[in-house]
Amino acid sequence: MRRRDFITLIGTAAAWPLAARAQQSRDRVRRIGVLISFRKDAVTEALVAAFRERFQELGWTEGRNVQFDYRYTDGNPERTSSASAELVALAPDAILADANPAVASLMQVTHTIPIVFTRTSDPVGSGFVSNLAHPGGNITGFHSFEPAIAGKWLEVLKELAPGVRRAAVVHHPDIAANVAFVRAAEAASSTFGVTITSAAVRNAKDIEETITKFAQEPNGGLVVAPAPPTFDNRDLVVALAARFRLPAVYSFRFFVTSGGLASYGYDPKDIWRAAAAYVDRILRGEKPGDLPVQLPAKYQLVINLKTAKALGLTVPQTLQASSDEVIE
Repeated sequence: MRRRDFITLIGTAAAWPLAARAQQSRDRVRRIGVLISFRKDAVTEALVAAFRERFQELGWTEGRNVQFDYRYTDGNPERTSSASAELVALAPDAILADANPAVASLMQVTHTIPIVFTRTSDPVGSGFVSNLAHPGGNITGFHSFEPAIAGKWLEVLKELAPGVRRAAVVHHPDIAANVAFVRAAEAASSTFGVTITSAAVRNAKDIEETITKFAQEPNGGLVVAPAPPTFDNRDLVVALAARFRLPAVYSFRFFVTSGGLASYGYDPKDIWRAAAAYVDRILRGEKPGDLPVQLPAKYQLVINLKTAKALGLTVPQTLQASSDEVIE
């Protein structure tokens, strides 16, 4: 055997273990926990499907090199706490945390497992990350709304219903970002000539009682903040707004397709797909603390003209023209 051939053979043989280890690393089944602060329904399942689809596009195949463990908590604090502990006990490679309650709960049980959040408002004010550009620690993700967005919700409400003089901000009082929405609405209220009512809710009973009480006086409208109680009871919220003829602005399109008047928010599917890319990068060796927290690239205004008509409202043509979607 010629010396050159011998060296080539030895070099190739030496590379075999390295190649094998690299292949094993790619093929090792990674475990991803998914903690969702809402009930399992068509809306959340569509988001999960978007996440899994993007993950597959990035080279991961469920059952071959990745496994998902899901927990839905229906906005229940006790269930959220127990689900967080269960997922951490499984020692996953990363956890996707959907919404503020999920992130807050996971922070109580792990400071090492990488966490990527979605649909999370005001992550700095909520204490999840130190800053957006360099979150540090084990947490990063995609946040939904800064507190100042409450001023935009008020603006949309007044454009649709100029006669509104009182606005109730329907929110979850235990979510710091929701409380920040109330404060931001109060700060912007004089600009729009409205008085703000803090409408705290934790469940369906609270929603019915609070909105019913608020509706006893005239010229009212609603700003419905994003939170598990309002998401999971969206049909109730929309029905109460219709019953008491309360113009209402929501944070997500699915409220409007359910009969709500208008929404100003982003497409959560985009966020979940982006979160899949962040989880992929973490599985490939990047640190969550080095990945900047990102805001949605675009917000959308959606208006339901049928609901506006039922409320006796005339939507200005200029507003219709500037909206991203008009439902008739």
